Amino acid sequence: MTSQTTDVPTPDQIRRAPKVLLHDHLDGGLRPGTIIEIAEQTGYTNLPETEADKLGIWFREAADSGSLERYLETFAHTCAVMQTRDALFRVAAECAEDLAQDGVVYAEVRYAPEQHLENGLTLQEVVEAVNEGFREGERRARADGNRIRVGALLTAMRHAARALEIAELANSYRDSGVVGFDIAGAEAGFPPTRHLDAFEYLKRENNHFTIHAGEAFGLPSIWQALQWCGADRLGHGVRIIDDIEVAEDGTVKLGRLAAYVRDKRVPLEMCPTSNLQTGAAASYAEHPIGLLRRLHFRATVNTDNRLMSGTSMSQEFEHLNEAFGYTLDDMQWFTVNAMKSAFIPFDERLAMINDVIKPGYAELKSEWLFKQTAATRGSTPPMG
Repeated sequence: MTSQTTDVPTPDQIRRAPKVLLHDHLDGGLRPGTIIEIAEQTGYTNLPETEADKLGIWFREAADSGSLERYLETFAHTCAVMQTRDALFRVAAECAEDLAQDGVVYAEVRYAPEQHLENGLTLQEVVEAVNEGFREGERRARADGNRIRVGALLTAMRHAARALEIAELANSYRDSGVVGFDIAGAEAGFPPTRHLDAFEYLKRENNHFTIHAGEAFGLPSIWQALQWCGADRLGHGVRIIDDIEVAEDGTVKLGRLAAYVRDKRVPLEMCPTSNLQTGAAASYAEHPIGLLRRLHFRATVNTDNRLMSGTSMSQEFEHLNEAFGYTLDDMQWFTVNAMKSAFIPFDERLAMINDVIKPGYAELKSEWLFKQTAATRGSTPPMG
């Protein structure tokens, strides 16, 4: 017996555990105080609250309201203060800092460059400001004793008509901090096949892309993303559960699409708290990630929008560990899944797994030995 990992890890252990994040929106993770400060500097006067604590609460309540209009309004405010080079640089740097402080060692953070052009920035200037911000955030994190690597995913809005342009932009910066491409926005009425030219271009260029699919619209969205567009990963993919039957005796039958997703090891970028907000699951205990983990799908744990969901990677794992009794072994399984699925080169992924992730979890798993020793020593009467 080499370890004892039968206990649910403590919040402190969860925070210290190395974590990998594949699905996080830059405009969904701002610090409330930063929003207020940039609004004051740029003359934006439409914020619903001007105190950081109250503004943070407003964002979470609006996202929880069940109203699509209020949910979309939250992004109107964050994007409104992300229209200058300085603001984009600051937000990106703080994003890297915040993730590193939470124990994230690798992150792919996505944003839509086309949403940051209102003050005259070009698409290239947006990308360069965000990339420089991520590098600055990595440096600050390192100075604080934390290590993180951040890659950018450039997102095209699926209701717009700039997907090919954004795909070409992502490809032009693929050696300068941009690791892939994504499309996001309302799924219903805007199938991924509307942007086939962008996906075909990226495949010709041997580049990587993920697609928001199977969050709200269901199996057809997943099928199109995979079989028509050729997605490397599925953003959310939670509705794959609709193709899995669980009988009363507990036996499980996978449909053809679910079996394909599992057999091909298609990564699922699952965001539990966000899925509760959008109604994809009624509770953490009922979230499909529990079944998908038991069936060994390539499931990963993510935050989606840290501000709107009032969450972090540590909090996501806390909720799942409480709901399913997950241990450090389970956390390591999810983390290795995510690192295997990242859009950086294979040798770098392997090094992260073998030199950062596995040693980090091994150290946490061994702590019970030293706690036992400390308790024994504390109970031994002094000599003499």
